[in-house]
Amino acid sequence: MRLIAGLGNIGDRYIFTRHNAGFMLIDSIALNSNLTFRENSRLKSIMTNLRTPKEDYLLIKPTTFMNLSGEAVRAVMDYYKIPIEDVLIVYDDISLELGRIRFRPNGSDGGHNGIKSVIQHLGTNNIARLKIGIGPQPNIPSEVFVLQNFSKEELETLKTVLSKAKDGIGCYFKEGMAAAQNKYN
Repeated sequence: MRLIAGLGNIGDRYIFTRHNAGFMLIDSIALNSNLTFRENSRLKSIMTNLRTPKEDYLLIKPTTFMNLSGEAVRAVMDYYKIPIEDVLIVYDDISLELGRIRFRPNGSDGGHNGIKSVIQHLGTNNIARLKIGIGPQPNIPSEVFVLQNFSKEELETLKTVLSKAKDGIGCYFKEGMAAAQNKYN
């Protein structure tokens, strides 16, 4: 089983905010596959299973809010005994332009509190990730910018990006990180 964890904030107030790009990708995958989410309070996640002929994927959205995302990712990994090499974390990146995605095999948290929590709870920064660009950031504090809703025009761009990201995830799990980076970064 593979784990795809989209990071974001739970609640109606945050649905279309920039910080919820990870949730939006998980929702898009689930919608395209006609999947239904269920909440698992013990695992601090809303989750669903995507079964394919070759592989099963567990899609999660942590219910811990962004800054504690690592708690949910660790709980799910421990419960399902998912090794770190079968985990992909999806989240927004303020330094990446809207319309772009970037696969990375590892790295620092880059000032992102969600991935910082994941790194802290997993005890390593060797975590595969897919960053969804939400930038450029205007001259306002980042904590204000990421909690703003996408504009209608930005949401249209985001639809295209999410489709590209879904294809990229398929490539990543079939062909590996290098192939995903070469084709989608």
